[in-house]
Amino acid sequence: MKRLLTLFIARNKEYYRDRSSLVWSFIMPPLIIGLVALAFSAGGQPMFKVGLIDTAPERFFDPDLVQSIAIDDTKYGQLRVAHHQLDMLVAPPNYWINPNSQKGKVLEALLTQPLTRNEVAGRAVRYVDWVVPGILGMNLMFSGLWGIGYVIVRYRKNGVLKRLQATPTRPLEFLGAQLISRMVIMLLVSSIVYLACDAFLDFMMLGSYVDLLIVAIVGNLSMLALGLVVAARITSEEFANGLLNFISFPLLMVSEVWFSLDGAPNWLIQVSNFSPLTHMVKAARAIMVDGANLWQVSDHIVALLVMSAVLLACSAKLFRWQP
Repeated sequence: MKRLLTLFIARNKEYYRDRSSLVWSFIMPPLIIGLVALAFSAGGQPMFKVGLIDTAPERFFDPDLVQSIAIDDTKYGQLRVAHHQLDMLVAPPNYWINPNSQKGKVLEALLTQPLTRNEVAGRAVRYVDWVVPGILGMNLMFSGLWGIGYVIVRYRKNGVLKRLQATPTRPLEFLGAQLISRMVIMLLVSSIVYLACDAFLDFMMLGSYVDLLIVAIVGNLSMLALGLVVAARITSEEFANGLLNFISFPLLMVSEVWFSLDGAPNWLIQVSNFSPLTHMVKAARAIMVDGANLWQVSDHIVALLVMSAVLLACSAKLFRWQP
């Protein structure tokens, strides 16, 4: 325990002295969150674009939902519909849509089908509210992979692991110190970043902060375990950097960090379920945006724990002080 504590303190000091990594961890997430909030702060844009011939716009459409454009010539309006520049052209009692336009079909259904109105009020989920769990998860992923995977490879290349092998330190103590140090650092950094950004942007948070912290801990553990597998035997920093990029960027694409996979092909959704980042982001988003509790996201937590156990077992089996 004493050796583990010594290694834990030494790793923390090394991190705090690395000013570039420290600054990047605090600056990158708020910068991305701020840019996203700024880019999407103008409010929602009309979903549909309709051309009107000799018709008052307010007669048919809500201006918040439909952008109405006055058209003088029917042929010109039909041409714009054909080119998908208009979703619909209206000249009572007639209207025109493009049969290949999904928006046009939706407008036609709204106009022709009698529907019963019901109201459900609630706070709008901004894109920044939706994307924040993904950005924080992305930060934990990069920090876990590079903070563990790349650093241990550098230790091996520089002979640090060789010198540690000559001491009474056991591999379990060394790896445990690395895991605990990185987890404490990243949870602290993520908490500070979240609170600082929340003070300015007022994120939607309907669930429990304790539940969110538990998800962050379990998700961070899975990312660190993945980094340990990468670092188990590799000696080249260049190869490690390439492999980490090869792993991380596909994870970003399939883990719903920036966009939802609703409506995506079933095979892609199945692939995303093998990503620990997917389960971490989905669980955090469900807690923050939907007000879910731990029981409701238990499937994601179990998946993260299973992945962590498998990856840690693989890293323990593969790890070598020297190649």
